Amino acid sequence: MVLLLSLFALLGYLAFETRTQWDISQSGRNSLSSTSIEILKKMEGPVQVTVYATGQHVQFGDVREIIHNFVQLYQRVKPDLSLTFIDPTEHPNLAKEAGVQVNGEIVINFQQKQAHLATINEQAFTQALMRLARSEEKLIMALSGHGERSLEGAANYDLGEFGQQLRLNGFVSQPLNLAVVPNIPANASMLLIASPQTDLLPGEVDKLLDYIDTGGNLLWLVDQESLKGLLPLTEKLRLILTPGFVVDPQSDQLKAPMTFALGTSYGQHEITRGFDYITVFPFARQIAFNENEQWRIIPLVEVAQNGWVEKNPLDEAFVFDPDEDVAGPITVAVALTRYVDDREQRIIVVGNGHFLANTYLGNGNNLDFGINLVNWLVGDEAMITIQPRATQDSYLALGETALTTIVVVFLFFLPGIFLLSGVVIWWRRKSAQ
Repeated sequence: MVLLLSLFALLGYLAFETRTQWDISQSGRNSLSSTSIEILKKMEGPVQVTVYATGQHVQFGDVREIIHNFVQLYQRVKPDLSLTFIDPTEHPNLAKEAGVQVNGEIVINFQQKQAHLATINEQAFTQALMRLARSEEKLIMALSGHGERSLEGAANYDLGEFGQQLRLNGFVSQPLNLAVVPNIPANASMLLIASPQTDLLPGEVDKLLDYIDTGGNLLWLVDQESLKGLLPLTEKLRLILTPGFVVDPQSDQLKAPMTFALGTSYGQHEITRGFDYITVFPFARQIAFNENEQWRIIPLVEVAQNGWVEKNPLDEAFVFDPDEDVAGPITVAVALTRYVDDREQRIIVVGNGHFLANTYLGNGNNLDFGINLVNWLVGDEAMITIQPRATQDSYLALGETALTTIVVVFLFFLPGIFLLSGVVIWWRRKSAQ
C-alpha cells in the first residue's frame, strides 16, 4: 500500500512539473506551425503581450481564457514571452494611452516596437511578430507611370493582394514616377519594375541604369511582351530574354493549361533553401544568360523539363518545332549579385509578372516564393520562410443519400434491432417458466 501511494504521489509530481501534449487533429489546429516556431526562435529578447479585455463577453464567453490558451502555444516555444491582462473598463486611461479601440485588442511590444491585433488566430499573430522582428523599416519603390502592375491595385492584372501581404510582413511601398522625380531615393531598399505597358522615355531608362551602377537592388518582372524600352537594362545585366512563352506538358496532365509552367526544380540559393513547393508561372518567358566576370548569376526556377519555348504564339496546337522552338528545361527566374563599394548588390529577374497578380497569387506557393524574393532583396535572409496560414477548420459534407442512410440506421434500424432483441429475450424467459 505504501509503494502504491508513493507511485501515485510521484506520478502526480511528474504531471505537475512536466507538461506534454500530442496534437492528433488532422489540420494540427492545436499546435503552432513550423513557420511560427522559426519566427519565435529568431526573436532575441523578451516579448510583452498585453491584452485589453474584460472578463466576459456576451457572444464569445471568457475572452481572457480564449486568449490565454492561444498565447500559451507561443509561450511553450518562447518562455520569455509574457502575457498581461488589463480591463479597459477599470483602467480606461491605460487603454487610451495604448491606442486600444476594441475589447480584446492585443498589443505586442518587442525591442521598442509595437503592433496591435484585433483578431485572434495564428496567421495574424505570427505576421505581427514578423513585422516586429525586422530590424528596420524596408521601403519598396514601385515604378509607375507606364501601366505597371500596382501593389495597391484591385484589378486582376495588379499586385494588390501581394502588396497587402508585403505590408502585413512589415514592408512599406511607394509608387515612383521617374518622369517627376530627379532620381530614385537613396533610402529605398529595392526597386520593383512590374511589367510596364508603354515604353519608358530614354531619360527614365538612364535613371534606372544609374541606379544599377550605384548598387541598387532590383526586382524586375518581365512578361512575354516587348521590353518597353528596357533593352539597355538587359544588356547591363548581361541577360538574354528569349521571345515567346513556355509550354509545359506536365500542366496538361494536372488538368491545367499547358501555358502554365510549373516550378518544381529550384537552384541552390538562400531564397529556395527548404522550398519544396510548386509555383505556377502563366505565360512565362525564358531568362537566358552567359557566364561573365561582372555578375554572379544563379538560376532560381527551372520549368518545363519536357516542354519548350513556343516561338509562334499564334499556334494553338502547341507542337514542338525543333527548328524554331527552344527545348526545356527552361529557366524563368535568375538571381544576380555583385559587390559595389564593398556592398552586395542584389537583383532578381523573373520572366513572368502573372504569378504575383491578383488572379494567380493563390496558385501553388506563389505568395511564399514572392515574399522570399523580397526578403532576400532587402537583406532579410533570416525572414525567408513559408508564410503563415490561417488554420482551417475541418468540416464534413454529407449528401442526401448519406443523410438518409444515417436517419434510417440510427432512428429506425438500430432501435428496431434493440426492440426485437428485447422481445426475443422476454419470449425466451417466458417460455422457460
